[in-house]
Amino acid sequence: MEHYFSRFESRRPPAPLQTPRWVMYTWQTLAVAGLILGANYIRWRWMESLNVDALWYAVPLALAETLAWVGTLLFTINIWQVRDPACPPPPETINQCLLPADQTLDRPVKVDLFIATYSEDPELVRLSIQDACKMRYPAALDFTVHVLDDGRRAEMRAVCEQEGVSYITRDNNIGFKAGNIRNGMEQTDGDFLVICDADTRVFPTLLQHTLGYFRDPDVAWVQTPQWFYDLPEGERLPVWLKRKAGWPGFVLGSLSEKLFGRLTIGSDPFFNDPRMFYDVILRRRNWANAAFCCGAASVHRREAVMQAALRSYAFNVEEEIARYTRDIRDEETRAALSLAMRPHVIADTELTPYKFHVSEDIYTSIVLHGDAGRRWRSVMHPGIESKMLSPQDLLTWMIQRFKYAAGSLDILFHDKIFSRRRFRLSLGQTLMYGTTFWSYLACIWNTVFLISPLVYLFTGIPPVSAYSTPFYLHFLPFFIVSELAFMFGTWGISAWDGRSSYLAFFSVNLRALSTVLRGEKIKFHVTPKERQSGRFLYLVKPQLAIVLLTLLGLIWGGIQVARGNVDDPSGYVINIFWGAVNIAAMLPMIMAAMWTPPDSEETRAG
Repeated sequence: MEHYFSRFESRRPPAPLQTPRWVMYTWQTLAVAGLILGANYIRWRWMESLNVDALWYAVPLALAETLAWVGTLLFTINIWQVRDPACPPPPETINQCLLPADQTLDRPVKVDLFIATYSEDPELVRLSIQDACKMRYPAALDFTVHVLDDGRRAEMRAVCEQEGVSYITRDNNIGFKAGNIRNGMEQTDGDFLVICDADTRVFPTLLQHTLGYFRDPDVAWVQTPQWFYDLPEGERLPVWLKRKAGWPGFVLGSLSEKLFGRLTIGSDPFFNDPRMFYDVILRRRNWANAAFCCGAASVHRREAVMQAALRSYAFNVEEEIARYTRDIRDEETRAALSLAMRPHVIADTELTPYKFHVSEDIYTSIVLHGDAGRRWRSVMHPGIESKMLSPQDLLTWMIQRFKYAAGSLDILFHDKIFSRRRFRLSLGQTLMYGTTFWSYLACIWNTVFLISPLVYLFTGIPPVSAYSTPFYLHFLPFFIVSELAFMFGTWGISAWDGRSSYLAFFSVNLRALSTVLRGEKIKFHVTPKERQSGRFLYLVKPQLAIVLLTLLGLIWGGIQVARGNVDDPSGYVINIFWGAVNIAAMLPMIMAAMWTPPDSEETRAG
């Protein structure tokens, strides 16, 4: 059966980023300098530059800048260094993965690969099954593929029978994907679990390249990068310039890539390249043992998942009892009531290896990292070991991003993850998880940054006392050094794509934040694997509003400058630049709303 992505089957994933040592040292030096200059700028903003005649405008902007600087500090700590753990040879027997006290009769390692599905095309799942069945391993391996079908479909069962793999279903959908995986765990007994989505096409080398980490008996899971292989890769800049300008263009493009890394024209319309997240952000959390699980293409130690689940279960039971007894002063009465309640609370509390939550993967990571009884470790493996399908339209893309944001914020506000009584995260882990949650809160101050130039352009009221020499002396060094720092810090990957989506998704993240603060239940939407029909401009109304209002503001401000109504034209120049950056950040998302897949083979591969 032909699928739209069949023509991309021959693509091969990019190799992990290799950051030269001199680049890393340059990044670290510039990052420290940028933070110091930024702190001095923030000090100046609060102490010397506020426009006291417009504090309603000046204070929110200064506060937004302060919070953004805190985000920069956290992000700097996150990507400070690359420290990939060494991967020993794959284990030949299970005893090589256990503590000495747990070693029993030696036998081959047993692995269960779960493909979780609900409503996806069975023929799409068939491809995932066929690739999983090609698994290679240099020693004896007890390996089984299980399809966990929450759709209870006869055609899916038939595909499993034809491919010779296990079919597991249940009579309800409690807990959605997390409940589906729990049901799979109850009916299997593998030492390790490989979690896959319906479209996760694992490579034959997955276990050969990851099980070696589990020779350390404290490694709970290994996450591998996700790679979307089905969107346009674009054309390399040197090749594109050669077509346009001949050999001089090719030389110019090659020199540009020497300076800035790989550059492409006409690539992914959704700026959905996951390398910034997996190859930079998550990979560089290895040093702090804080790389969290992202679900698909991850390998889990069953013992770790179950131990952490049992401890979390015990904690929840005690918390529920304490909720009703903590106000009873008489100790004997409180103890008697607790004893009477315990069997009922135990019966009513569910044991959930993966919490029934829209973001069960990151929540499980926190539970394991914060398990005081066994300091479990995680590994972000740098090499790509699977391929999967990307969102094919803006609606799907936004559903996915909303789930990430709302799920993470729900954990932040409702699960006391930074409580030392519940989770014993290290300082490094606390900072890394804090960076994740802070990034979703950034929609608040990003909204201020998008609106602030409009206020100036339409009213002429500056947020600073004056756009004068002190402003340039404090702002420009900070801005220039920071830009240079992150150019080196993300060497080999375009930082602009991430920054653009970081700003453009302000409306989605605001909606997610509002949903969580109002206490609404977050829905478990299944991310569609096929393109949804239609144009999606209605989804980008906030982004269109920012672009149109900024353009109108620039025109209005230009008219005022031309008429001589502006005392300090330099303020207008600054806001031209600021507004232009905001427009540039909104445009990719607007263009994505109108994008349609090409009907024919791409003319050139990247």
